[in-house]
Amino acid sequence: MLKNSYNVIGVMSGTSLDGIDLAYITFTHNKKWEFTIHKAETVKYSQQWLKKLKSLVALSISELKVLDDDYTTHLSEIIKKFIAKHNITTLDTVCSHGHTALHRPENRLTYQIGNLPKIALITKQKVVCDFRVEDVELGGQGAPLVPIGDRLLFSEYDFCLNLGGFANISSEIDNERIAYDICPVNIVLNHYVNKLDLDYDDKGKIGSSGEINIELLNDLNSLEFYKKEHPKSLGLEWVKTEILPLVDSYNLQVNDILRTLIEHTSIQITKEINKKSNVTVLITGGGVYNDFLIKSIKDKTKNEIVIPNQLIIEFKEALIFGFLGVLKLRDEVNCLSSVTGAFKNHSSGKIYIH
Repeated sequence: MLKNSYNVIGVMSGTSLDGIDLAYITFTHNKKWEFTIHKAETVKYSQQWLKKLKSLVALSISELKVLDDDYTTHLSEIIKKFIAKHNITTLDTVCSHGHTALHRPENRLTYQIGNLPKIALITKQKVVCDFRVEDVELGGQGAPLVPIGDRLLFSEYDFCLNLGGFANISSEIDNERIAYDICPVNIVLNHYVNKLDLDYDDKGKIGSSGEINIELLNDLNSLEFYKKEHPKSLGLEWVKTEILPLVDSYNLQVNDILRTLIEHTSIQITKEINKKSNVTVLITGGGVYNDFLIKSIKDKTKNEIVIPNQLIIEFKEALIFGFLGVLKLRDEVNCLSSVTGAFKNHSSGKIYIH
């Protein structure tokens, strides 16, 4: 007999390197799934860890394995502190995404650090993690994984759009959940803002002061990825080979780069959400706080843009990875072939017992 209530901690570290998101959540199932987020916080990375995580692409597999070991310990300690700080005593499992180090699904390769078995030993908890590997082995992109949560937890919205390191979107098309990455967002915006010794562009003010460079905008919008049909996903490697060299070749001021990137991002996003009319678009992720980006999106669509409460904005991905873990424990589908392109729907993830 399956339980109808689960207390879990969802853990997520995204490509925008904002930090490690942790959320303590109760999921209940009574005809449909519902959730309550009790506690949530983001633990920022130290400068030392930021430096290591920014250079992941340059590491050899053997170097990655050493870093994986260190990162798993670091992540485990953060989870332990979160449990102690909030005095969490009722816990079924910890559900952790880890941090993507390599994502090359075309080579049947994806590697998330922080998912080694010792995570269960250090935290002294049952852990469900490493959600992407099995999907890639089944011929899928291994991403995006959030759409099953969009379907079961946020079904009242026509589109679920997340603005994190990348923009990704999910929607029901012909009774199938379809989802894919649209374009880079914070992973490139923050890269250029960092040159001004800032972590991010507060409310998009710096970007709003710049001028659009039409030639660069046209070059960005002409990239091959945007011509591909879904399923499709993006990774840091693509940004480093396709976006950064192109932008850098123009030698622009940072505010002009940001203005052009925001225009590019809003064009690519509205190209997708305008495929349906008179619909609602739920927007979450750190990019929501870039007022200028949100205004640029709103200016290009007649659809209703919905910005939820702060907990959902900041912790939706941690929430959904918690949910993926619950589905795995129930041996229910948590990975949709319609989304990733895998051979079949499946229940993905590894379960470690301490």
